[in-house]
Amino acid sequence: MSKLIENIKTLREISGAGFLDCQKALKQNDHNLEKSIDFLRKKGLVEASKKSTRETNEGAVGVFVNEKKAVLIEINTETDFVAKNEIFLNFFEQIGNYVLNLNNYSEISINELMNKSFEDRLISEYFTEIISKIGENIILKKINITKNDSNTKFFTYTHNSYRNNIGKICVVLKAKVNSNEEEITKFGKNLCMHIAASKPLALNIENLDKGLIEKEKEIQLAKIKSYGKPEKIIDKILDGKMNKFYSEVILLNQTYVLDNENTVKSVIEKFSSKINFKIINYSFFVLGN
Repeated sequence: MSKLIENIKTLREISGAGFLDCQKALKQNDHNLEKSIDFLRKKGLVEASKKSTRETNEGAVGVFVNEKKAVLIEINTETDFVAKNEIFLNFFEQIGNYVLNLNNYSEISINELMNKSFEDRLISEYFTEIISKIGENIILKKINITKNDSNTKFFTYTHNSYRNNIGKICVVLKAKVNSNEEEITKFGKNLCMHIAASKPLALNIENLDKGLIEKEKEIQLAKIKSYGKPEKIIDKILDGKMNKFYSEVILLNQTYVLDNENTVKSVIEKFSSKINFKIINYSFFVLGN
């Protein structure tokens, strides 16, 4: 298969556009996939696809929490079969709990972790051992650490779980609360479920990448102009398009998955009228992303 045909196939899978449109997009954008997707979107031939060009790996993601911090980890395997194996899952728990119990770390690189010692052996040696046992390559892909503060609480959720805290999607939500009632725990977990389902890019507009906003504006403006709309209403149409974009990618602007009549922001405001609840931040890992 030629490189062009291979790229056309990939672009069609990502965009859903036709063969000839994909071929034209690639030729006009030096075979760059990202630029070709933008080209197709500007022509109105594809909506903002959520598919990724990155290969989806097998394995699992996990969440580990104590009173001081929360840790998200992704470890990749070659097959889904190994990801469900008890030997692999026990190993995953061991690595996750090791990171959780590291003192004075708000972040740590993979290389730094691999060179740390545990019971007189390097962490990298534990990976070598599990590879030997299972017969597949096992790779630590990424780590995220969130530190706890006073008057804040962690809430978590694991989707497609192999264990309570290990699965294909894991979410950590950090919120400021003034009590520890069961109702708060349930509400926090429901918000984590929403995040797992909707995968927001930022908590609010202020936290959204400015480059991403400008890029979306550029794309939407090109599409609006291609429709031949009068100049005097272009700004109004653009505002509407951007508000729709924010409602898809901003957590507080999204429609709440458990109550599609309200946004996440309005649901939190209603809940906070009786029990104080303020989101500080959130993180999530999706296997392969």
